[in-house]
Amino acid sequence: MVAAGPGWRRIGPDPAIAAWAEAARPVAEAAIAASDEPWRCGGTWFVGVDALPNGPDGAIAGAAFPWGVLGLSPEPLHRAQLSTVRAGYPRPSGAESEAAFRFRRDRDAAHLDGLLAEGTEKRRFLREPHGWILGIALNGCDPGAAPLVVWEGSHRIMLAAFRAAMAGTEDPGAVDVTVVYQAARRRVFDECPRRALPGRVGEAVLLHRALIHGVAPWSEGATAPETGRIVAYFRPLLPSVTDWLAEARDG
Repeated sequence: MVAAGPGWRRIGPDPAIAAWAEAARPVAEAAIAASDEPWRCGGTWFVGVDALPNGPDGAIAGAAFPWGVLGLSPEPLHRAQLSTVRAGYPRPSGAESEAAFRFRRDRDAAHLDGLLAEGTEKRRFLREPHGWILGIALNGCDPGAAPLVVWEGSHRIMLAAFRAAMAGTEDPGAVDVTVVYQAARRRVFDECPRRALPGRVGEAVLLHRALIHGVAPWSEGATAPETGRIVAYFRPLLPSVTDWLAEARDG
């Protein structure tokens, strides 16, 4: 799918993607306005997990999900995340430590999706084995409006590290990968080029499930609609962590 190259690919522009985004945008704006979910990072980030009321086939407001254009096999979808960012992102907040804020500001809060921090010591476990990650921009913004960033080729480093850590276990999802993850991510920062991928209406970005990615700070002077920069994200789950680790899922 995306493993042979940098671990991501841009799809489009295509009328089918544009039509879906056009139909989804007013629904998304209404969902964000009606939500009582607090904005994080000093009021600059609406996380918006499961906030878009799309159907399990991905359709929204009469617009079909563009499966054929995306090159993905149709499968049941969750309600999309509506990751929405405003000018000034990120700002310090009481909900985040100073170290966490610095990492968000200086390292784009770079992370691997599906890893959950558990307990008071925030130990990491792969609890949500996603098959792929797909982002579709819902509105037009300047390139500096807190774009998605990726570390190209990082999926190969992360997969190799996790496969080694989980080898021989019957329940890989129960393996504490905190130290392995941190070490592999440091290697990613040293070895993998960072690339910004601003969202463009009518296009989609498909990421490998193991790609390290994050969100860049909002550039001074960048503009976006009053609602902020909105991207709809889909991350359907695989049956198990074993499937996530499987060689056959690389491409």
